[in-house]
Amino acid sequence: MKLKQLLLGATLSALTFGATANSAFEKPSDAIEYRQAAFSMIRVQIGDMGDMLKGKVPFDAERFKHRANNAAALAKMPWEAFVAGSDKGDTSALPAIWSDNETFMKKAAAFQQYADELAVAAQTGDKKVIAKAFGPWAKGCKDCHTSFKD
Repeated sequence: MKLKQLLLGATLSALTFGATANSAFEKPSDAIEYRQAAFSMIRVQIGDMGDMLKGKVPFDAERFKHRANNAAALAKMPWEAFVAGSDKGDTSALPAIWSDNETFMKKAAAFQQYADELAVAAQTGDKKVIAKAFGPWAKGCKDCHTSFKD
């Protein structure tokens, strides 16, 4: 229980920082590029881990652990780049991100928490434990896309 509270606290801190750290982006297009790069790197992690769990490639516990650790770090990154004005331009982000930002940020926090839990599960090297943690993270990714990505 303490681990979940710690992870939730860290996630909320990251989200709060993200909401105030807009100065890193000189133009809205910089924010769009940043978040697209972060999501692209997340996609590599989830793809490789998913392929291992589906048996498309051999399961490698060390490689999975590496991918899960990457995913946990990357899962904290894109949210700070959903800044004012970055809803226009070369983006597939839906207007709902800004009109229902509270729901969006709750989904972002859950996604980060699931990524952290997956990284912890990956440390076991046990494919069954890992698969159980991978499911909610992958679902969190898909749930957000359903509501907030074109």
